[in-house]
Amino acid sequence: MTATVAIGFDPGLAITGYGVVQDAEDGWRVLAGGVIRTRSDQPRAERLRDLCQEARELIEMYRPCGVAIEEVFFATNAQTAMRTAEARGALLVAAAAVPVRGYTPLQVKKRITGYGKAEKAQVQAMVKRLLRLPEIPKPDDMADGLALALCYLLDARGPEGVDDVYL
Repeated sequence: MTATVAIGFDPGLAITGYGVVQDAEDGWRVLAGGVIRTRSDQPRAERLRDLCQEARELIEMYRPCGVAIEEVFFATNAQTAMRTAEARGALLVAAAAVPVRGYTPLQVKKRITGYGKAEKAQVQAMVKRLLRLPEIPKPDDMADGLALALCYLLDARGPEGVDDVYL
């Protein structure tokens, strides 16, 4: 098996978490993780442009087999949902050259913990365990990005492999 790399993005206009995970013969390995921050004093279009550019740079640097982006799922605040959806759109533009998969929070929880209603702390503990990390990744946005990258790689190991499917 050759090493396979996936990038996961947890979209947000102010903060987007990301995780870059490699699946190799000896197991999963974190290549990078962090957050992309945009400045609140900039116009929204500039913030989205900056997010797209930084995400594109990560994709060019790590050359992933695919990208996982969390689906927007909000039931309470429409304005937050709209801004998150716009950030997600910027990430989709950045990832136009590679296969992209979308995952709902429930799908991430189920793939990582086996239980779709798992608490955030349970997901973070499993990310730590699956990636053999010394501690739970911080900040939470980065941990979510790593979980999304793991989802993509878990699907890649599945019987049908990964194709360019936008779930």
